[in-house]
Amino acid sequence: MSWLKKYLNYAGLALLVASLVLLIWPQYGKVALILAISGLVLLIVYLLLNLSSLKESLQRRSFIYSGNLLLIIILVLGLLIIVNYFLARHHYRIDFTAAKIHSLSEQSIKVVKNLKQEVTIKAFFREGNPGRATMENLLKIYAYHSPKIKYEFIDPDKNPGLVKKYGITEDGTTVFELGDKENRITTTSEEDITNAIIKLTREKKKVIYFLEGHGENSIEDSGDSGFSTVRSELEKIGYEVKKLPLALSANFPADCSLLVIPGPKARLLPNELDTLKQYLDQGGRILFMIDPETETGLETWLADYGLSIENDIVVDRVSRLLGGDYFMPVVTEYENHEITRNFRYATFYPLARSVNIADSRPEGMILTSLAKTSSNSWSERQLDQPEVSFEPEKDKAGPVSLAVVGSKKITISNPNEPEEAADKEKTDSSSNRELRLAVFGDSDFITNKYYNLSGNGNFFLNTVNWLTEEEDLISIQPRTQLPRTIQLTPSQGRLLMFISIVLLPALVLFIGLGVWLRRRSL
Repeated sequence: MSWLKKYLNYAGLALLVASLVLLIWPQYGKVALILAISGLVLLIVYLLLNLSSLKESLQRRSFIYSGNLLLIIILVLGLLIIVNYFLARHHYRIDFTAAKIHSLSEQSIKVVKNLKQEVTIKAFFREGNPGRATMENLLKIYAYHSPKIKYEFIDPDKNPGLVKKYGITEDGTTVFELGDKENRITTTSEEDITNAIIKLTREKKKVIYFLEGHGENSIEDSGDSGFSTVRSELEKIGYEVKKLPLALSANFPADCSLLVIPGPKARLLPNELDTLKQYLDQGGRILFMIDPETETGLETWLADYGLSIENDIVVDRVSRLLGGDYFMPVVTEYENHEITRNFRYATFYPLARSVNIADSRPEGMILTSLAKTSSNSWSERQLDQPEVSFEPEKDKAGPVSLAVVGSKKITISNPNEPEEAADKEKTDSSSNRELRLAVFGDSDFITNKYYNLSGNGNFFLNTVNWLTEEEDLISIQPRTQLPRTIQLTPSQGRLLMFISIVLLPALVLFIGLGVWLRRRSL
């Protein structure tokens, strides 16, 4: 009997521990339940047999201190359980990296949060594919921001049926599905994932026309001066890109969402200018890129829209410090606009002219100078001189504006409607539209040679997306993790070693000894 009174509690605890271990194997669930009940019974019997001695123990000072310690432990464990339960139901990610390499861009977050239907993502990656981890981490973040994102990883070697069904021919292919629409990519970048989702949500592709017939560089030219990179990047984010020989077009194409005039070297014909005016005044969208030392006819034509195109070349001393020459102005600061929101990259403009907002502008026209050079630049207006030098009385000191965007609300009325209805503020036969235009003093900055230079391509795409009212079609600058090192002098290194290896351990030791001595004196 004395043996039971002394060791029965250990037997009960052993049975409880054994029952918890057996829970690992579901097939032993009944055995685990029997052991748990047996352990509880033994503990209750132990308490009943030792009731008198337990009462005496409760009155001892050591038990009171031990009880307080046990109570604190239980409270801490309870608090941890509550916190863990709350965090499990309310998941929240925090990215502590300086470059936010584990976070999505604000544009991507906006896209996935605006999803109305569920997007199913099937990623076909073999187990040893090095890109699988990258894709999995990205898709976890996408799913975190939107419950509409559902994804799964499929090993092509283990699922030949699905490989055949989806026609997978390359390891690392990711298929995006939305209803009966499908899109697929073979890369693992945030830009491609977001734009794949965007393409699924678009009802139809918007068409962008590039003007030709005036010496403009071609969108099919893959050389340094061509625009083939621009074309591929626009198609990548869901646009359809076509050429437009405007002089041969009797009527402006009805499916045109944006007309790009990429650096004409000859004058536009009068009927072409009339066609452009008619298109723009009916709510059209045009992106003008006008190079210096050219006579296009657009210089005076754009004055009707509040723009002043100077006959000059922009000279910038800062660009020389960044590896360019004086005739490649650089822009690092931008005016506040939807195009430049969260845009923090330098852009370079080889051989550019200034584009300014005129003193007079049409009523209702809103103009913004997007890109301006530094104060170390100037507008060189003496183009016939062999050497360039700033002359305050003839040239214009910087900052110099290189790009201006504008918009204007217009109302298009049906010409057959009654005159009384035309006077109304809004009728069923009229429509409210907004003309949008952007004017750059250079076209070379988006040629194949310079498109990927710093933020040039991103700035162009952001401008196009604003003009077509597709601001969530984005070009995301890849994030890079910069190495961070600390250079220590020999004395600083020795001090750091002394603090971490000697001082801190000694401090912990002395605190422990102090607590131990204090408890012995109680």
